[in-house]
Amino acid sequence: MSISQLALSIPDSPTLRLNQIAKELRDRGEAVIHLGSGEPKSKIPNDAIISAAAKLNSAEIRYTPTDGTAPMKKAIVRYMEDNYDKLVEPENIIVSNGAKQSLSVLLQSIVNPQDEVIILAPYWVSYPEMVKICYGNPVIVTPENGRFEPKIEEVVAATSSYTKAIIVNSPSNPSGAIYSKELIAELVKYCEQKDIYLIMDDIYHKLVFDGQTVTSPYQYEKVSMEKSKLVVVNGVSKLYAMTGFRIGWAVANRKVVEAMTNIQSQTTSCPSALLQVAATAALNGVQSGVESLRQTLENNRNVMLNELQSLEGVRITKPRGTFYCFPDFSAFNKSSNALSEFLLEKVKVVTVPGKEFGMEGHLRLSFCGSIKEIKEGIDRIKWALDPNSANEIFIGDRKLVRDWT
Repeated sequence: MSISQLALSIPDSPTLRLNQIAKELRDRGEAVIHLGSGEPKSKIPNDAIISAAAKLNSAEIRYTPTDGTAPMKKAIVRYMEDNYDKLVEPENIIVSNGAKQSLSVLLQSIVNPQDEVIILAPYWVSYPEMVKICYGNPVIVTPENGRFEPKIEEVVAATSSYTKAIIVNSPSNPSGAIYSKELIAELVKYCEQKDIYLIMDDIYHKLVFDGQTVTSPYQYEKVSMEKSKLVVVNGVSKLYAMTGFRIGWAVANRKVVEAMTNIQSQTTSCPSALLQVAATAALNGVQSGVESLRQTLENNRNVMLNELQSLEGVRITKPRGTFYCFPDFSAFNKSSNALSEFLLEKVKVVTVPGKEFGMEGHLRLSFCGSIKEIKEGIDRIKWALDPNSANEIFIGDRKLVRDWT
């Protein structure tokens, strides 16, 4: 069987693979703890469910415009004004089948073969592969001294005449870091000077802690919307726990949106009519669920940090947003893949290796589950790694004896 070189060069998504592993273990009756999850456990907003049910009952679910329905775009226009203090037109918006597709179609619209796209480490696992699918070259900027925020000088040093875009994810998956206002301002200024696209992946932008807020890049922009190369990507997956609805969007100048629309029309035709109705209702409806989720996640983060701090040798940078913690476990094993496999095999805890995010020695731990799952998961990790812990532990109804330390 003949498979393209491109397809052979693209690995599967490690996070989705681990989700499948966790599901298979649970289906077999294993007492697995999933600390690799990337979806909140809160309920989908009632407004979304009621509106989707009404649309479904109408039996009128047809094609929509390729770039999204008018009500969906109107809701995004309002969202941009409320959350970014930015007035945009419907023509500046494209709705896609998830923010992931928005990013992918955007890169296909702007990246030529051999163009470079700068990605800030630690980064979301799909960014480099999305660039490679466009036959572009991902250029990774890894901050010095284990920091999670680069200096503008590090970004500048990585740019070349081939640089087409810079991708920024703040708050960051996997680190939970929120980039400083100074860095965002410098990036906007630099990209305008160099005529480089600045892509802001804002999918977690309201899931922030400790009274912090995320900086809107538009406040530093000096050019008009139609001359701007600033693109903001967002969606309903994280804030509204609507991961399975697959509705996201991008806000950009009209020329970019037109290009994205042409590509999207030739691939998925349009986003689902039914799911756009649900997403529109979520954006327009009662927003208390977002704040409730944020508060829950902040409490869960505090619990995870408290549990991890009792494990000597782990270095932790406090997450300021998202629902991930990205501790450095290199004192136990410098190979994050080996450590992740060890924890899954020995104590049935799913983690995501830091190597997948561009930082070896780290593990991404999710705190979007229950307090019980967080505590038990970290307890199992401590038992597996701490030679001073008790020699036996019960996992489910099985007693395990440690024979490796």
